[in-house]
Amino acid sequence: MAELDLDTAGRAPRLLVSGLVLGQPAGGVRRHNAQLLPRLATRLAAAGGALAVLEGRAPIPFPLPDCVERLRCRVPAGPVPLRAAGEGPALRRALARAADGGRPFDAVHLAHLPVPRSLAVPRTHTIHDLRALEGADTPAHRKRAALPILHRALGGAAQVFTVSETMANRLRELFDLPANRLTVLPNGTDHLQVKPRSAGSPTPSETAGYLLHIGHLEPRKNLGLLLEALACEPSLPPLVLAGAAKGSEGERLQQLARKLGVAERVIFHGPFEERELPDLYAAAGCLALPSRLEGFGIPVAEAQAAGVPVAVARTPALLEVAGSGVPSFPVDDGQACAQALGRALETERAVLDAAGARALARTWDGAADKWFAALRGLRAGS
Repeated sequence: MAELDLDTAGRAPRLLVSGLVLGQPAGGVRRHNAQLLPRLATRLAAAGGALAVLEGRAPIPFPLPDCVERLRCRVPAGPVPLRAAGEGPALRRALARAADGGRPFDAVHLAHLPVPRSLAVPRTHTIHDLRALEGADTPAHRKRAALPILHRALGGAAQVFTVSETMANRLRELFDLPANRLTVLPNGTDHLQVKPRSAGSPTPSETAGYLLHIGHLEPRKNLGLLLEALACEPSLPPLVLAGAAKGSEGERLQQLARKLGVAERVIFHGPFEERELPDLYAAAGCLALPSRLEGFGIPVAEAQAAGVPVAVARTPALLEVAGSGVPSFPVDDGQACAQALGRALETERAVLDAAGARALARTWDGAADKWFAALRGLRAGS
């Protein structure tokens, strides 16, 4: 592997980020980029490099500093075949124009699949999770297609970034990535404004102490298990599902809630703004994440930073983020989930304080420093 050829000794690279999918609805991926891209951009600029973002048909909804150059194109975020057909040519045009202008880019960064071919510079890639390959609800034909796509994306990347040690270990197992080409950039918690936990905090249901789930309503989140837990244990408080529904999942969950006789104990809060998060956490009795698959699980870290008890499924990434001693349950056992939620609601203050200190130690600046350092040491394939 040869060192990246920079035109000025010691200069940080000029990085072109493909942001075609960053106009997507709020979620962990968007939050990761909204927090890290501005921080990385300022670090690169201060060291003689730069960051530019190729925006697609849907503009990026979060603010970027003035040092970030926005390059516009008409490529849509989806459907995937249409995006894939337009992304490669759009990136190659951007690279050629920058080179013709005397300020060439040194690398391209992507965080989605598939990756475009025939780029004239090294490519880096962020993998948030492996739902395309290992999701329980991913159709078999898509899993078969995902493996070679991932092999090409990761095998040709000068550096691979991911969000947890769990994900890093899985990528090593599946794709035999060497340690010097894999960097973990964990999510931070310092974006969250922590409010005192109080029964008087405004809530969507005007009920303090509810069970809370933060995230999209989609099959991999396994939210039917929480409805089963409510049916198993009538003494559990109401459940607030805060997040946008994907496809028909909202209707399916409402039907299941009625079938289980718990519809009156479930509040479908729907999409929310970032400014609502502090109040949602402040009045929650417990955060519940029953996901079958996660790459990180940022609501766990957020809840712990806010002093909220958590109960999680025994999904490897969730257990990593939550830490030892957190009530957990199998992904297919409603009774065990109900028992774990009950234990979480009784979590002692000392345990919450320790979990909060651990969560608050995760900072976006720390992750940005690691990303910047990896780019400074970037190596390209020979």
